[in-house]
Order: sequence, then C-alpha cells, then structure tokens
Amino acid sequence: MPPRPRLTARIPTDVDVAIIGAGSAGLSAALVLGRCLRRVLVLDGGPPRNAPSPAVQAFLTRDGVRPQKLLELGRAELATYQSVEIKAARVVALTRCGKHFELTLEGETGRRSTRTARKVLLATGVEDELPPLPGMRELWGRGVLHCPYCHGWEHRDQPLAVYGPAKLATGLALLVSRWSTDVVMCVEDPAHLSQHARRRLRRQGITVREEPVARLEGTAAGELRHIVFESGEQLARTAVFIHAHQHQRSPLAQELGCRLTSKGAIWVSKQQQTTVPGLYAAGDNTPGTQQALLAAAEGSAAAICINETLTREECPK
Repeated sequence: MPPRPRLTARIPTDVDVAIIGAGSAGLSAALVLGRCLRRVLVLDGGPPRNAPSPAVQAFLTRDGVRPQKLLELGRAELATYQSVEIKAARVVALTRCGKHFELTLEGETGRRSTRTARKVLLATGVEDELPPLPGMRELWGRGVLHCPYCHGWEHRDQPLAVYGPAKLATGLALLVSRWSTDVVMCVEDPAHLSQHARRRLRRQGITVREEPVARLEGTAAGELRHIVFESGEQLARTAVFIHAHQHQRSPLAQELGCRLTSKGAIWVSKQQQTTVPGLYAAGDNTPGTQQALLAAAEGSAAAICINETLTREECPK
C-alpha cells in the first residue's frame, strides 16, 4: 500500500477535532472522523438527556434499546479506531486562539488540564425545564413524556393527558390524539384558549379540563396513575405529555458569542457550522426536531463537513 501524501499547513494541536458531548450526536461524529483517520477527543460530561427514559425508540436496528446500552454499543464500535479517545471530563472553558481552540477540562477528581484542537463540535444537548408540579420530575421519562413519536406507540389506545399553556398544549393534544381516542387536555391558562382551538379539540373528541392541577401521582417505578386537581378530584391517566421549555445544557456557545435562535437553540448553517469560525454544533442543541436518530445523523453530517474543511486547509490551492 503506497504511503499517504504528506499534508501541509497543519496547525500543531493536540487533536484535530474535540467533540464536547458523548451522546448520539457526539459518538456518531467521532465514528465518522475516526474513519477519516482524524485525531479526535470526545469529552463525556455526564448522562444524556434521555437517561430517565426506559428506551430509545424509532432508532433503526436499535428500536427499544436502553439509552445507556445504545451509548455502550457506540463506544464499543469506536474502540476500533485508535485515533479516537473518549475522556470523562467537563469542559469548563473554551477559548478561540486564532485558528484553533483551547479547552480547559475538569476531570472526575476535579483536576484541571488543557487540550488544543483545530475544530470543535458542540454536541452538548439541552436540559428540559419541567413545570413546577409535585410528581412532574419524579415521573419524567416514564409517566411524564415530551415526544409522542418516541413514546406514543407504547401508550397507544390508553387514557392520556396533555398539560401546559393553551398555545402549546393545543397542537400537542391534537397530535397525541393520533395514538389514542381518550385524550384530556389540562390547560394552565384557559382564558387564552381561543374558541377556534376549542372547536378543533372538540372535533377530535378531546376533553378540556380548566381546573388547576395540584400534583401528579404515580408509582415508585415512575408510572403515572392519577392527575390530581386542586379540588381533590383524581383523573386516571397512564401518561401525560408536556411541551417543556428548554435551555442549553452548556453555556459554552453563548460564552463564545454564537448566535442563538429566539428559542435558545444554537444557530447553524447547512454544514452545522455556528457563527464562530471552526466551531460546529449538532444534536438537540440545534434547531429542529429532536430525536436520537436525528441527532446521530446531524453528528455524522457535521463530521463530514469538518473533515472536508480540514482537508481544504491542508491542501491549499
């Protein structure tokens, strides 16, 4: 096998690409970049957003796999590629130094170190802001759900509920009615529920409850049993869907001056490039539909764009 041509214009850094985040997007990007013979550092800052969920759904060939198992399978595949390193560390600072980046890492023991990279991919995900109702956090991921595409099939033909402000809950309730004919919408602000929305809900057979909700009751395993109103009345349901607000899990994008959308997502181009040169983003922290399979696809797309950018830098005209 002939030797590969010598590359020029290489900036001396510890790695070619640092990937911050070791979920579906980050590991998928590492796989592609490893296959491109790139030196890659994947920084694992902790459990993924879907850790409370019993399974990852609608992921081709992995439908129903536990979230942790999916990541274990991904890590096992990456072990083949010796240029890819996975490190348990939190990135506490990210600085752009000319044409490369410096990362300050904090390990599991609290010890800090620095690494440099030519390009950085943010695959840091988001955190959900749950309504401040007793039982909401305890049942999150099993009895309290956010995505009918991920969990609707498992709760098909069951008594379901949707909770939230009128503007968000109406569309979600109509969507959830695809999976069940017994859907109740518990609206936080009934004064803002328009007559047009009420007609749409009524046509789908969706009952609207305007009474304030006091708490959710469920099992120790996280399954929902009742929605309890302030009057004391109990409404038996097997799951409640919410449209939770979100915020960036990591402040790094904002600290570097990345453009964010009105909903707080990191704006990216078609190449997954942020407004900061050399900084890319993929997964739930970017705009669009959120799903593990789509996050993995975005990670793969970002990796291809990063590798092609690096190649152009190494092979100038």
